[in-house]
Amino acid sequence: MAFQDKTLKCKDCGKDFVFTAGEQEFYAEKGFENEPARCRECRGNRRRGRDGEGQTTQREMHEAVCAECGVTTQVPFKPRNDRPIYCRDCFIAKKEQ
Repeated sequence: MAFQDKTLKCKDCGKDFVFTAGEQEFYAEKGFENEPARCRECRGNRRRGRDGEGQTTQREMHEAVCAECGVTTQVPFKPRNDRPIYCRDCFIAKKEQ
């Protein structure tokens, strides 16, 4: 099957982009049935979890006290009392044991 470049319109930014013959061949090999709906830039932004302005969203951080050394640290999850929380240094040290 001979593929030819196609011009598609991005559903996010509205710009035209080329769906190359090579990309079409790759899609066919992988069994993908749908053509891409977004240009390469918008796909990349979406993958990285960025909004339309290119700003990354900050993770909500929570304060916790390290169970090993007692220092106050920040963790990206809500601490629970059923498991110990470690600062970065203690976590790495425990991981290497």
